[in-house]
Amino acid sequence: MSRFNKIIYKFLRYSGLPFLFREFKQKNKVTILMFHDINEKTSERLFRYLKKRYNIIDLNFFINACENKEAKKLPPKSLIITFDDGHVGNYAMLPVLKKYKIPITIFLCTGIINTKRHYWFKYPLLSRPSEDYKNLSNKERINELLKIGFKEMKEYSEVQALSKDQIEEMSEFVNFQSHTKFHPCLPTCSDTEAFEELSESRKFLEREYGFSINSIAYPNGDYNEKIMSIARKSGYKCGLTIDYGFNNIYTNLLGLKRLSVNDTVDMNEFIVKSSGVWGYFKNALN
Repeated sequence: MSRFNKIIYKFLRYSGLPFLFREFKQKNKVTILMFHDINEKTSERLFRYLKKRYNIIDLNFFINACENKEAKKLPPKSLIITFDDGHVGNYAMLPVLKKYKIPITIFLCTGIINTKRHYWFKYPLLSRPSEDYKNLSNKERINELLKIGFKEMKEYSEVQALSKDQIEEMSEFVNFQSHTKFHPCLPTCSDTEAFEELSESRKFLEREYGFSINSIAYPNGDYNEKIMSIARKSGYKCGLTIDYGFNNIYTNLLGLKRLSVNDTVDMNEFIVKSSGVWGYFKNALN
């Protein structure tokens, strides 16, 4: 992070705006935060901060309140914590989850967990920024990755995703849900490809782990009306985006909004982003 950004985050934190957002904008809404891969020390610090200021609820609790239109069941300043991908580093958070009794949801890429396969966007030999690959059709992306040596089914020497043993140990404290099989950009997939990624990942988690799968976090947050329709046909009740904003019982369950906190270790940045202040100004500028 640049020194300029650090100054901006510090200024915004102590401006009082995060407090105002939390006590007014977030008070009667449901905030969903998105993480990916933070270590035990960072999770201890961030979760302790959140637990003191928000009422952390489970994603399934929110889904149930939405389905039954029971807004009164939701406490003020409700907050849901989610992690995308299923990185092996997530296992390090288990002692913190036990300590604070915090419910979180981790969305798993079923083609990568319990293997030595890798996430395509973490491949060190990408010939261009990962964002460029996301603009290609799914077949073009796979072919471009093949040209530089990346194969979805290849087993590498290092593990990047959670193992089955780790997932099963964490399942008492974590709500595991689906993040497709191999993390494609769903809108760039054909209907058949999208349905396979969505339906097979759900079925795999239910068959191999005995989980009840009702939610999908769209990889990269990329979705459209067609993808929401395919998700519904694949058996999902809930879909999470990375669209900025907050939620209530009337929000479309297949288009829930999330705030990305960028896995930051800087408390000023975290406080500004988790309150929604950063996303608010970013959207306003755009």
